[in-house]
Amino acid sequence: MKKVMLVVFNGEPMCFIHVLLNALDMAERSYEVGIIVEGASTKLIPDLEKKEHFLNGLWKKVKDKGLVEGVCRACSNKMGTLRAAEEAGLTLLDDMSGHPSLAGYMERGFSIVTF
Repeated sequence: MKKVMLVVFNGEPMCFIHVLLNALDMAERSYEVGIIVEGASTKLIPDLEKKEHFLNGLWKKVKDKGLVEGVCRACSNKMGTLRAAEEAGLTLLDDMSGHPSLAGYMERGFSIVTF
């Protein structure tokens, strides 16, 4: 089975949409896939949770399928969205000085794709 971790740093919604679409596409093709919300993209979390946001439907679909691996604790704290991540039920990743360790995923056989 192919294993891919999509890591999104870019905080632009038009970049984020590609992460969501690719995660859904890979899952439909039986990849083991996850999304890590990192860096500036953590600022999107409160808006993604709003029903009126244009990405909410895709975001909800990805969450419902369990494709969101988690959110960087340090970055969401810095961007002021840590509480929003917690309220959204997202896992906070912090095993590398407050950030997610990509090496840990690579050791588990994941390819890393960054956005």
